[in-house]
Amino acid sequence: MSNIAIVGATGAVGQEFLKILAERNFPINELRLLATKRSAGKEISWQGQNLEVQETTHESFKGIDIALFAGGSGSTEYAHSAVKSGAVVIDNSSAFRLDPEVPLVVPEVNPEDVLWHKGIIANPNCSTIIMAVALKPIYDLAGIRRVVVSTYQAVSGAGREGIEELETQVKAWSRGEELTANVFPYQIAFNLIPRIDVFQDGDYTKEEWKMVLETQKIFHAPSMAITATTVRVPVFRSHSESINVETERLVSVAEIREALGKAAGVIVDDDPSNDRYPMPWLSSDKDEVYVGRIRKDFSIAQGFNLWVAGDQIRKGAATNAVQIAELLL
Repeated sequence: MSNIAIVGATGAVGQEFLKILAERNFPINELRLLATKRSAGKEISWQGQNLEVQETTHESFKGIDIALFAGGSGSTEYAHSAVKSGAVVIDNSSAFRLDPEVPLVVPEVNPEDVLWHKGIIANPNCSTIIMAVALKPIYDLAGIRRVVVSTYQAVSGAGREGIEELETQVKAWSRGEELTANVFPYQIAFNLIPRIDVFQDGDYTKEEWKMVLETQKIFHAPSMAITATTVRVPVFRSHSESINVETERLVSVAEIREALGKAAGVIVDDDPSNDRYPMPWLSSDKDEVYVGRIRKDFSIAQGFNLWVAGDQIRKGAATNAVQIAELLL
């Protein structure tokens, strides 16, 4: 039985941590809920008990075995204090993902990397996790030379505020009122925004570079060529991705489909004759990554196209972190 702390317990990912710990019957002795000073004192019902949210401080982690950080500035401020108190930190922010001293783990892809942690294990970006789960069986089957990915990311990737902004704009539109944008740079209702996070080198966004660099680190494949375009879409929950893969060796579509069908954490939903393919509303509130539209790319010799959908709050964040905690046990 472990003593668990959740930092950011009142946010979207923190709430999902609570849900998934219960669903997976994680062996918990004490559960400590931590958040900002503003949220301290709130009570959250979990497994038949009312737990009071405490303000996160550098002293909050005494006696804690595993600290689940939901993300945000709390990671850089408190993660090292948690480690000094004896806890293993599983962090959902981007603070430590590319640190060579910190493992970046997707349990279906590189579970062995938890073995070399030095107190902190990083949870990858949500879009990276979803793509990595889909790529792993192909990588094991035929190697991967190049990946071209375009994402269609739900507003919940921006937290509860993102969900509320889409809801507010849709209601305003239905009443004929003016739509205002605060969370996103433009109206998101009935629109697409081809920019997630800030622009960086080469006019790629930080989200796009995350997908490139994190995937290379997870697969221990610095020469894997990856290019990404990340897009925010007016969907509440579950990210979708169009992935083009060039393999190292020639394999058939049937071999790709068979490998995906046997893979942990993957559901192949691919039946064009019956109009079956992954969609956000089918994959929402699920832990598996759904893969479909599996087909040959006729423009190159060893290319394939996939369409992938996965719940970015569950597998893309909270479930992946809890799976890492299970590996630690």
